[in-house]
Amino acid sequence: MLTQVAEGVLIHQSELLQNNTVVVQGRAGVLLIDPGITGGEMACLANDLRQSGQPVVAGFSTHPDWDHVLWHAELGEAPRYGTARCAAFMRDVLSNADWKARAAEGLPPEIADETPLDLFGLITGLPAETARIPWDGPMIRIIEHPAHAQGHAALVIEERGVLVAGDMLSDVLVPMPDLDAANPIEDYLVGLRLLEGVADDVDVLIPGHGSVGRGDQVRARIEQDRAYVHALRDAQVPDDPRIGASAKPGWEWMSDVHEGQLQSLAQKGVR
Repeated sequence: MLTQVAEGVLIHQSELLQNNTVVVQGRAGVLLIDPGITGGEMACLANDLRQSGQPVVAGFSTHPDWDHVLWHAELGEAPRYGTARCAAFMRDVLSNADWKARAAEGLPPEIADETPLDLFGLITGLPAETARIPWDGPMIRIIEHPAHAQGHAALVIEERGVLVAGDMLSDVLVPMPDLDAANPIEDYLVGLRLLEGVADDVDVLIPGHGSVGRGDQVRARIEQDRAYVHALRDAQVPDDPRIGASAKPGWEWMSDVHEGQLQSLAQKGVR
């Protein structure tokens, strides 16, 4: 089911991981951002868009995590964009003869049989430093940063006052720095500063997972993420409602993610 969050901007949320697929209405059709995680959900979305007379004219993946680079044949053959680094990462993944088996191993067991991989990761990289998505619709600014993953991008739908944050600023996921990067903590803080730089331009925040934020919640979530990253850097116990006893039902595993990140950073000697 599509829910409108701003003029011409709608979301569809997956059941398992609360992934937010974003639909932006343009002149000839819609832009689809991070289109979902199961075949049934994507086919349902395609059907809803068909019935409303809005074909998919472009797609965009905010970053190269498995749950953001999926696609379904019923969504059509529109170009699927990402940053140049995102596309390069996916080319490397797909260059391995056993990529499909590796991708399948990483799927949550609850949906492993329901997630289509035939069109997995077929991203067209936009030229480096591209500032806006090339499509016939509202102007959408690309903010690339190294915080969560290679080629991660947030998007600002300027005319609608909407920030699509990718896997940041979530009320259910704690920040997850790219632990393979040379400076994962500083990279994440750089990403947060870039998002903070557009906070006054937006009224609606759509995270990759979890609930939509509005108004003062945009800056509040930036501050919450920054506090968590500082605690992670300093090996402190963060006062964060997304982990521990206060975590939302079904998201208790975030505590395991936190402990794993602490251990990985300690092994890397990052403090």
